[in-house]
Amino acid sequence: MTQNIDEQIEKLRASANLPNHVAIIMDGNGRWAKKRRLPRLAGHRAGRESVKAVVRACARIGIKYLTLYAFSLENWQRPKSEVRGLMSFFEEVLEKEYLELDENGVQLRAMGRLELLPDTTRRELIDTIEKLRHNDRLILNLAISYGGRTEITDAVKRVVEDARKGVLNEAEIDAGLFKKYLYDPDMPDPDLLVRTSGEFRVSNFLLWQIAYTEIYVTDVLWPDFREKDLLDAVFAFQKRERRFGLIT
Repeated sequence: MTQNIDEQIEKLRASANLPNHVAIIMDGNGRWAKKRRLPRLAGHRAGRESVKAVVRACARIGIKYLTLYAFSLENWQRPKSEVRGLMSFFEEVLEKEYLELDENGVQLRAMGRLELLPDTTRRELIDTIEKLRHNDRLILNLAISYGGRTEITDAVKRVVEDARKGVLNEAEIDAGLFKKYLYDPDMPDPDLLVRTSGEFRVSNFLLWQIAYTEIYVTDVLWPDFREKDLLDAVFAFQKRERRFGLIT
């Protein structure tokens, strides 16, 4: 199996039609745990290996950007014990996985309402981002405390504020300018969005950015997602004909 994956990765590395940016809705942790009669947090912990596998594979294939939907604004409404456990686990992952991220040339970014994170979590995140800022092989972007509608709303507020200040006028406002007011304006739009667990919805994720993104849904629950599953998604992407609203 390992040899087969290695061969497929080499095949992809040599191809010309790779997605530049892959985004993933990591869904199914709770169902994975429930099937095994385990607490929900056990599913989140099991998903750690999936994150590591996907980061390694993207770095090897040559995918430049990877965005993971780690924690939505809606997730704050979950039981407080689960949220506390998730934040503690997040801090643990950042601390323990830093060296491997650095070895793989991974630069870390984060987008969302980061001010809502507990102080210890936010400090660990900012510290890890700083330590990895020199890397450029793969940019790993974590959407944490994130909501697509909120991102657009926050952008509108900043546009209105700059218009009131006279920094810009109405005639200047177009899609290109608006993008500059999003959380990470330098991040290219995703070419491929992967959703695990078989659900056919985007769950308030990157609503502005996925206008022309190819969507791939798999029944695999996130804790079971591995390199092979990512490769399947990329190969499926390469078979798509992307028109961007045009006729070909």
